[in-house]
Amino acid sequence: MVSLVALLPFILLAILAVVFIAVIIAAVSSSQGGPGAPGSSSAPAAGGNVANLSAAQFEQMFPARSPFYTYQGLTTAMAHYPAFATTGDETSRKRELAAFLANVNRESGGLIYVEELNRSVWGNYCDAGQPYGCPAGQTAYHGRGPIQLSWNTNYHSAGQALNIDLLNNPDLVKNDPAIAWQTALWFWMTQQGAGTATPHDSMTKGAGFGETIRSVNGILECNGGSPEAVRSRIDAYVRFAAILGVTPDPRQSC
Repeated sequence: MVSLVALLPFILLAILAVVFIAVIIAAVSSSQGGPGAPGSSSAPAAGGNVANLSAAQFEQMFPARSPFYTYQGLTTAMAHYPAFATTGDETSRKRELAAFLANVNRESGGLIYVEELNRSVWGNYCDAGQPYGCPAGQTAYHGRGPIQLSWNTNYHSAGQALNIDLLNNPDLVKNDPAIAWQTALWFWMTQQGAGTATPHDSMTKGAGFGETIRSVNGILECNGGSPEAVRSRIDAYVRFAAILGVTPDPRQSC
């Protein structure tokens, strides 16, 4: 009879062989892209509001955009506002996404302009009556970013909401794509501007796209202020809705 002690070296060699084969199989599987690996067909889809907009759709909407306005910057900002483009049914969600991007399209010239073009008005956005003043300078609070954030009051409020010192460092909006997109979503989700509701509420509670225009630019465009500008926003909204595969809501003008 062969003793167990005599067989022990062979048993250890067998165990080592099994472990070695398992390591080789795992390495091959990893290099080929296992479940959920980047490039794998079984990788999980993006969740939440990001799932409604692919990088390819973003490129189709803004083919001539500035390199500053990245898809990654937008999706990073969207994660800070989980209710954006996730409220209501799929139609409502996609309509809000199209509406937001249509207004952004108009404000930034198709995501081309990072700063307000008319430098002669840069000094008009300092409300010196505020207790915090304009510490970055009289001309520091001009329009920047996708929705052209302007006024020291808005830089102050947006900065407080985002926990970023935009009042003292307004150029962060033109230097950091994620911050730029966050300021646009801050306005969209929390500010009603000249409208009767926030743009988010207008799109999710039935007021429609036209009311988002009123919130963003008020009488400068609505009520006959600039029919061409309103038409431009509507055209973009209809076009982006088609790219997202949804019918636009009928309340489009203001």
